Amino acid sequence: MSMKHQCEEKMTQLKCCVLVPTYNNERTLEQVLNGVLEYVAPEQLIVVNDGATDSTPEILAKFPEVFAEHFPQNQGKGMALREGFRIAVECGFDYAISIDSDGQHMPSDIPAFLEKIEQEPDSVIVGARNMDQDSVPGKSSFGHKFSNFWYRFETHIDLPDTQSGYRLYPVRLLQDTKYITRKFEFEIEVLVRAAWKGLNVTSIPVQVHYATGEDRVTHFRPFEDFTRISILNTCLVTLAILYYKPLLWYRAFKKKSLREHLKSVFLKPEETALNAALSVAFGLFMGIVPIWGWQLAVAIPMSYALRLNTAIVVLSAHISIPPMIPVLVYLSLMMGNWLTGSPMELSFDWALSLEDTAKHLYTYILGACAFAGMMALLGGFFSYPMLKVMKAKSLAQG
Repeated sequence: MSMKHQCEEKMTQLKCCVLVPTYNNERTLEQVLNGVLEYVAPEQLIVVNDGATDSTPEILAKFPEVFAEHFPQNQGKGMALREGFRIAVECGFDYAISIDSDGQHMPSDIPAFLEKIEQEPDSVIVGARNMDQDSVPGKSSFGHKFSNFWYRFETHIDLPDTQSGYRLYPVRLLQDTKYITRKFEFEIEVLVRAAWKGLNVTSIPVQVHYATGEDRVTHFRPFEDFTRISILNTCLVTLAILYYKPLLWYRAFKKKSLREHLKSVFLKPEETALNAALSVAFGLFMGIVPIWGWQLAVAIPMSYALRLNTAIVVLSAHISIPPMIPVLVYLSLMMGNWLTGSPMELSFDWALSLEDTAKHLYTYILGACAFAGMMALLGGFFSYPMLKVMKAKSLAQG
């Protein structure tokens, strides 16, 4: 049995199609479609022409058995993919493999997607490119790292290539998902919303070819599209902090007792005692440093950037719960008073945090930063040996 016949049969069994969104890629479109048709049947291929102004309609006319949808005007890659999802579901498909029409993706990787979805059904599978090869443009490499970092923050999932357009989508499971984006940034939004929906998001390695010179056609506009992606990530990060992360922690607490949950946070087998202690130190610092109302908003993304344990950071930062605030302010003023040698007389009372702080703002800020640093050092110093012993005991118990 030929590879084409095997692949066609597998596509039929899995109810999978190939989806090609295209816009003004007349140089490569026909080659891409012919390449895809070496692995799938024409009725398993869907093309969405996103309002192309070149010879795309004439090229598609050469493939009468292929389903082709034509937008009268360009609407953006996101809208082309969303329309392709809708068509795929209407045609009875459960999955769709999206492949770009610029020739950078190899149709020979289609069988790898099918093998992976058999192993992990109902997943989103991203084709991870080798971004270290010489032909990868610098802006693509930077955007790749930038996108991977924020995706990990938003979903707790570490993907090697969140910007690859070569993917397998479980379109039927995604059909009720609401989206807000229409252009390139959709490929970020759909991955985040799939993860938030509880779908497995994974990856496989794929080949990539970047044409050079005039042969390379890209419709990505660095300033405009990068700005759109940045705005989207700002919205998604806000939603992650306010909704998704609390939801994850709530679900975790429901499944375990408080003791079990704390144990799973502080005694992760894959995490060193040093990293946990540094997370305690950083959380204490952020809980005391005088940026009231913004501690967690700053601490959470920084903990991801520093690869600390975010849960420990958040728990430690809660040293600044309301009953503790007057105590922390008082001790900060004491520290500031000692550092500046000011003649301020301090008496501990609950009005101190509002009245004396306003009168001695510089003393408070200086003292709070110093006190935060001191507590971070003490917290890290004392928690490290304790966590090391607890981790060793936990490992010994199996």
